[in-house]
Amino acid sequence: MHKPEIAIIDSNTLTVIGLQGLLEEIIPMAVIRTFHSFAEFMDDTPDMYAHYFISSQVYFEHTSFFLERKVKAIVLTGSDNMPQLSGVLTLNIFQDQKSLAKSILQLHQHGHPGMHHAMMHPATHHSMPPQADTEHGLSAREIEVLILITKGLINKEIADKLNISLTTVISHRKNITEKLGIKSVSGLTIYAVMHGYIEAGSI
Repeated sequence: MHKPEIAIIDSNTLTVIGLQGLLEEIIPMAVIRTFHSFAEFMDDTPDMYAHYFISSQVYFEHTSFFLERKVKAIVLTGSDNMPQLSGVLTLNIFQDQKSLAKSILQLHQHGHPGMHHAMMHPATHHSMPPQADTEHGLSAREIEVLILITKGLINKEIADKLNISLTTVISHRKNITEKLGIKSVSGLTIYAVMHGYIEAGSI
């Protein structure tokens, strides 16, 4: 199966590294390539990419190229409100990590609406309790805890909501982290959305 390729074009090394890491978590089946300049990107095969994440500076310097490929272009911005980018997909890179992960997930679902539903897990049907995650060995209770973590609840609130002790919540969190190999809340959020435990819009 052909792996989709995604290009990141930005001269800011930290932005590139951070975005590359998030994209690899969100779209593990994709190949992420990075370019520090538009010229470097053009030396490659630019039309082979499914998407381009580009700095606003690169976008404004080469607008005609990206306007012709508007459906593939996502401009990295410093705010959500840039009227000169109306009609173009944008990503505010100054959001906190969880919001940034949510924005990328929403862009991904917007670009590939069928893909998300194909990966949906039976646990998303609210009439059913969460099923154990056989892929990573999460129990149904651990999945309940995972969902509440992604909704921003702290340990005490999770304990109250599930009617379990604080020590049990901490133990479940430790188990989840060890089984998945994911420590950050944004990473756990990405995992939960990609496995259909929660909708990106409900985060």
